[in-house]
Amino acid sequence: MFIYREVEIRKADETAAQNGLSGNALMETAGRSLFVRIKEILNKNSRILILSGRGNNGGDGIVLARYLNQWGYNVDLVFPFGEPKSDSASEHFRYYKSLGYSWSTSIGDGPYDVIIDALLGVGTRLPLNQSYQVLLKWCNQQHALKIAIDLPTGVLADRGEADIAFHADYTFSLHGFKPSTFLLPSSTYFGQPESIDIGLPHDAKWKIWSEKDVKRTMKKRGSNSHKGTFGTGLLVAGTDEMPGSAMLAGLGAMKIGIGKLVIATTPYAASIIATRLPEATYLHDGLNKLAVGTFPDGIRAMAIGPGLTDEKLIDQVLENVWEKEIPLVIDAGALGEREFAPRKAPIIITPHPGEFSRLTGLSVKEIEANRLEISSQFALQKNVIVVLKGANTVIAFPNGTGFINRTGNAALAKGGSGDTLTGMILGLICSESDITSAIANAVYLHGLCADELVKEQNERSIVAGDITNVLGRVMNRLITD
Repeated sequence: MFIYREVEIRKADETAAQNGLSGNALMETAGRSLFVRIKEILNKNSRILILSGRGNNGGDGIVLARYLNQWGYNVDLVFPFGEPKSDSASEHFRYYKSLGYSWSTSIGDGPYDVIIDALLGVGTRLPLNQSYQVLLKWCNQQHALKIAIDLPTGVLADRGEADIAFHADYTFSLHGFKPSTFLLPSSTYFGQPESIDIGLPHDAKWKIWSEKDVKRTMKKRGSNSHKGTFGTGLLVAGTDEMPGSAMLAGLGAMKIGIGKLVIATTPYAASIIATRLPEATYLHDGLNKLAVGTFPDGIRAMAIGPGLTDEKLIDQVLENVWEKEIPLVIDAGALGEREFAPRKAPIIITPHPGEFSRLTGLSVKEIEANRLEISSQFALQKNVIVVLKGANTVIAFPNGTGFINRTGNAALAKGGSGDTLTGMILGLICSESDITSAIANAVYLHGLCADELVKEQNERSIVAGDITNVLGRVMNRLITD
C-alpha cells in the first residue's frame, strides 16, 4: 500500500513509456483492473453513469465503460465537457466507438443507481470553474452509489484543500494512494479508499504501515531471553499535579515489552504510580537530578515530557543527555521551540497538530492540509523523526521516507492517549533492534487497541488507561514465530 505524489505518478508514467509500455497499454491495464474490482460491488440491473473527462482520467473511464458494456452492464458514457483530447484517451475512444457502444455529451433523464467520476484525476487544479461546480453539486445530490477513479474531482493529489468535490463512497486509486487521501478536509471526500495495482514497479518513499508489516517485523521472543535482552528505558515524566501522565506512559512501556523501566518523577507521583506499576523502579526528584547531571547506568533509550511543565529544568536535562548515544523521545511538555543540534543518536518527537503548529509556526489548518509534506520537511531540516499524531498519524524520517498509520479512532481523543503512545514507543525502541519498525509498530498497536476497544464499548466511554488493558490481546493475534 504505497503513497505517491503527483510528480511521482507522472514520472512513473514517463518511465513506463521510455521502457516500452505505451500510454495506451497502461490505460488499458488501468481500465481493466478497475473493472475487475468495481464489478464486485455493482448489480447487473443497475443503471450506471460514467462521467468522463478529456484527459487520461477520462480515458480510464472509457476503458472501464467498454468492459462494462462487454459484460452486459447498463452504462451511459458521458463527456460533459467535450470529447477526449489526450492521445491515449482518444485512441481508446475511437476503439470504443468502433464496437458500436453509445456515448453522449449530456446526462440522460431519470435516476442513476451508480455514478462513476472519471473527470480529472491528478490533473485537478483549484478553484474549479463554475461548470464543474454545478456538475459536482448535481452528483452529490443524487441518491446513487458514487465511485471515484484515482481521486474525487475537486480534490488535489498532494494537498488537503477542497471546497466543492465529488463525495465518493469508494475511491479506487491507480498505482497507489495520493497524499490527499489522508489529509483534511480532502479525506472526507474519498469514502472507502482502495489502491488498484496497474502493473508498474513500486519505488514509493511513503507507504501505509499495515498488519502485514507488524507481523513481518515483530516475532515471538526466544526462550533464552532475559530482562537485559530487552533493554532499560528511562521515562522522565509526571509531577505532583499530573502523576497520571507518568503512570500511563509507564504502563505503555512495560506492557509492550520493555525489559526494565526507570521512572524519573517526584516522590509523591512515584508513590501513586507504584501502586499500579510495581515492576518499575523510581528516580525520586528525577527532573532535578537529571538537570544537574545525575544519570542512571545502563539506559538504552529515554523519553521525556508527559506531565512536565518546568521548561528551564527540561532544557537542562536535554542539554545534559544530548551527547549520550541513546534514542530520545520528546513529547508533551518537552516539545518546546528549540534548535536541534546535531546528534548521533535518533531523536523522536511526538507532537499533536497544536504542538506541531507551535514548533513550525504554521496554522493547524495548514498542517492538517499538508501533513506529509510538512512533517517530512521538518524531519529533514531538523534531523529528527516526526510522529505527528491525529487521524492518519504521520511518521516522517530524516531520509525523506515515511509511513501513514490507519489504525485508531475517536476514542483516542482523550487526555493521556499520547502519554501511553510515548511509553509504547520507548518500550519498543528499547526492546527491538530496528528503530524504524519499532516506532511504526508502536503507533499501529496503539491505534489497534482503540479499534479493539470500540468493538465492546462506545468510543465516548473509553479512556487512555483502557489502551494497555487490551494491548496483550492485540499483540497475541499479530506476533508469531
